[in-house]
Amino acid sequence: MTTSDTGKSEINIRRPYLDLIEQGVKTVEVRVGYASMRRIQAGQDLTFVSGDKRLPTRVTRVTEYTTFDAMLDAEDPRSIGGELGESREELLAVIRGIYPPEKEKLGVLVIGIEVLPVSDLAAE
Repeated sequence: MTTSDTGKSEINIRRPYLDLIEQGVKTVEVRVGYASMRRIQAGQDLTFVSGDKRLPTRVTRVTEYTTFDAMLDAEDPRSIGGELGESREELLAVIRGIYPPEKEKLGVLVIGIEVLPVSDLAAE
């Protein structure tokens, strides 16, 4: 996570997942417990960035799990991977491809998000 020149928090994300967030299909982002991720709190504005595309969102919740398996026991896989056709096993493989076991040991954070309405963006 970085902080932009305007003081806003930003997170890089792969484009297919950014598009799913924008469509309202993907409503949670999965990260591991890096110190920067642990600073994220409900109510905070968070901008997802992929290349030159930026998507402002608001954090609705942050939930911590000990493992990716525990997370998938509690969370709806569609809210994580959207409609990319990933089964639980495929989604787990994708996540573990991004975060190897030593990163998973940091803890698993689920960040609930909602896309900010255009009216909220105009007020800034």
